[in-house]
Amino acid sequence: MSTSHIVVGGVLALACISDLRTRRIPNALTFAAVAGALSFHFVTGGFAAVGVSLAGCLLGLALLFPLFALRGMGAGDVKLLAAVGAWLGPSQVAVAALATSIAGGAIALVVALGHGYLETACRNLWMLLMHWRVMGVRPLPELTLQGARGPRLAYAVPIAIGTLVTLWLE
Repeated sequence: MSTSHIVVGGVLALACISDLRTRRIPNALTFAAVAGALSFHFVTGGFAAVGVSLAGCLLGLALLFPLFALRGMGAGDVKLLAAVGAWLGPSQVAVAALATSIAGGAIALVVALGHGYLETACRNLWMLLMHWRVMGVRPLPELTLQGARGPRLAYAVPIAIGTLVTLWLE
């Protein structure tokens, strides 16, 4: 297990604790994680490693930003995946994002079933798709984080699961 894996695990643990308790991931955590990754990679690999780290950060940001822009995800989740990307680089953050999506979908199904919300969630998804078909891809106020009434998922948990699965598969 490398130093970067240990740091990423610690960042993810802190993010999960915070997200589960407060539904927020602190900027201090994500920004410090990115700064730490860039510094670590500079010291251990020079400018080339910083370039890879920065590319991973930007890809992590880009992969979740559309969900944030549609108001379906918080900014902390986006910044957390960017921080993970800064530590792991672009190829691993892409795999982590895919694994995160699978974990997030599975956890969302369990949460929806546990809250008796699955039928409503399916109707909402259909309504959102029809809204996008007619109006174009833009937020539907009733189904944004601010407007939704259903159970919420602390997305740091799927990000942690997806990242740890990626590291395990490495």
